Amino acid sequence: MTERPPQRTPNRQLAALISEAGFSNAGLARRVDQLGLEHGLDLRYDKTSVTRWLRGQQPRGTTPALIAEVFTRRLGRRLSAQDLGLDACAPVYAGLEFAASPEEAIDIVGGLWRKDSGSHAELRKIAFTPAGLVVPSRDWLIGRADDRVGRGDHGLNGGRVPTQGRPAVPRQRKEPERGAGARVTSGDISALRSVGELFRALDHAYGGGHARQALVRYLEHEAEPMLRGTYGEQAGRRLFAAAADLTRLAGWTSYDIAAHGLAQRYYVQALRLSQAAGDRAYGSYVLITMSRQAVYLGHGREAVQLARVAQQGVGSSAPPVVQALLHSVEARGHGVLGEVRACTASMVRAERALETARPGDEVPYWARFFDEAQLADEFGHCHRDLQQYRVAAQHAERSLQLRAPGYARSRLFCRVVLATSRLGLGELEQACQLGAEAAQAAGEMRSVRAVEYVRDFERRLEPYRDAAAVRGYRDRVSALS
Repeated sequence: MTERPPQRTPNRQLAALISEAGFSNAGLARRVDQLGLEHGLDLRYDKTSVTRWLRGQQPRGTTPALIAEVFTRRLGRRLSAQDLGLDACAPVYAGLEFAASPEEAIDIVGGLWRKDSGSHAELRKIAFTPAGLVVPSRDWLIGRADDRVGRGDHGLNGGRVPTQGRPAVPRQRKEPERGAGARVTSGDISALRSVGELFRALDHAYGGGHARQALVRYLEHEAEPMLRGTYGEQAGRRLFAAAADLTRLAGWTSYDIAAHGLAQRYYVQALRLSQAAGDRAYGSYVLITMSRQAVYLGHGREAVQLARVAQQGVGSSAPPVVQALLHSVEARGHGVLGEVRACTASMVRAERALETARPGDEVPYWARFFDEAQLADEFGHCHRDLQQYRVAAQHAERSLQLRAPGYARSRLFCRVVLATSRLGLGELEQACQLGAEAAQAAGEMRSVRAVEYVRDFERRLEPYRDAAAVRGYRDRVSALS
């Protein structure tokens, strides 16, 4: 006697939500496929797939989370897979949440650090999602600094270890000298700042892949226990500010190795930590970092929106150098979109802002890199994207003349912009010489972006592949490897 397959129970929760949302079966399937594309997934669901789900079949992998996100967007309230009668799985936007409280922010970012420092290679394969930029930037813009961030007798949790949710300290501790609830000192916070400067210098000179994992492990084993320690309000704000800076840097180095979805999550969490710090200006810096990533990935509209949110959030009282930085990044977004007038207007605003800066101005540490060399670099990229090659070459040359040697990766990028501009002007030999210099520099770094800049230049060389200068370029580059 053959055994009958188990009887499935019809999914009445899903049926009710489909009715509430006004979806047809085919319409729901189409929306799930479209959302999958945002995450780099090629899904092929149709109305028959939805019929099977309604009969009780459980979709596999991340699909339950995708279905829940479709309904969340349609109905305007957060729904989980369980709310739809589906098996639980990790939220599709895990790590992109803008936490409701400092405690929740610590939980989310701590989870990211722990997973990233381990063997979770899939975390570095998560796709970038433009839709994941909207809610965090909006919540930051309309939000305000948390009323209380201190932890102790009068701080968060009243100094008590939470009895629900995640444990107050990581389950596996390798450094017993910092126990649960240990008091955070000024020296601890200064150490975080010093570590940030060290890793920043390594990133500029050798690329994000050089010491990224060491930075993430430091965040897991040092920064998270501090955030879960004991501290007053003033120290707490400083601690959250230092943690925000290191988290943004973890995102930046992830972006440099093309772990774009992971970088996006680090940026969102750095934005939330900056709110806990009460540092509105630094939040604007995180947003323009997000804007730079959007530019690199070709999402010009989102890049412009992020830059404008940053400008609106920090207001007109920001130092001229900060204003120049914000406007120059907006210009980059317009350049990617080919919007000549808007790009030019943003460049003019950036230039005028920097001209009003004075040596005695108080400039945040994170904006001090923005000088005439950086402005020329931004302008070179903008004019290259607008195919205004003569002006692009002028700005790129000026940036290379002014830029300090320690900014090796930025110099490489600028050299490629100059090479591309020379190529656009028909100066093939000069272009190939500059391109070969950039290729040699890229070989000495651990930076996917550096490699991609060189590859972009090489794609532009294809129409001239039979020219002697291009053959010479290929010979030089082959010899490097």
